Amino acid sequence: PADASEAEPQPNATRTVLRFLTDSDYPPFNYLDEEGTLTGFNVDVARAVCLELDVTCDIKAFAWQDLLPTLGRGEVDAVIASHAINSRTLAEADFTNRYYFTPARFASLKTAKPLEITPIGLEGVKIGVAARSAHEAYLNQFFRDSLITVLPTLADAQAALAAGQIDLLFQDGTQLVFWINGSAAGGCCELRGGAFFDDRYFGDGVGIAVRKNNLELKAQLNKALAAIQSSGRFEELLLRYFPTRVY
Repeated sequence: PADASEAEPQPNATRTVLRFLTDSDYPPFNYLDEEGTLTGFNVDVARAVCLELDVTCDIKAFAWQDLLPTLGRGEVDAVIASHAINSRTLAEADFTNRYYFTPARFASLKTAKPLEITPIGLEGVKIGVAARSAHEAYLNQFFRDSLITVLPTLADAQAALAAGQIDLLFQDGTQLVFWINGSAAGGCCELRGGAFFDDRYFGDGVGIAVRKNNLELKAQLNKALAAIQSSGRFEELLLRYFPTRVY
């Protein structure tokens, strides 16, 4: 028999509003613009989904740690905030099909000498990373012979690279591209090497979270995501927020 989670969604005559939660501090995915308006790639994906389902979008920003618990209490319908699909998040929620994967990437100053971006090639090289991140754990496991410099926050790590205090920065690739192309980086830096995928550290892609066993809504969201991908709308949003591809 077919998996019930993949069942064809049935029209929901009673749903007129789809209540999404996200957070406001993860550019370019979800953040407040200069006018204080909630915006970003995830926000626009949510709006496209609502348009496809012909419902009103109600998108609010909560603190990151409150998103999945609020969903679990049934106070909202879905969370779209770049939660990686892994054992921890699957314990709290169900997820739609993945709509993007985010690899880790390295960056250096544009003026830096060429480096072989491998564990052997980066022996003795000073690599900056944000404290308590999956990227720190990955470096500690696979780049043990590098000089791993742990900075308190991602912003601190980015500032250290721009100032030449570290040789390389290792972080989420999509955020790294957004920073490199933004005004904060001042044109200092560029990507080095290729993309690093490892679902043990960086998750198995990103989906929209729904309450456990809400199979009807999960199926409706999957159908809407497939529709915006096949129509080209999803590609338009990717190019809007990620003019430089991460992969």
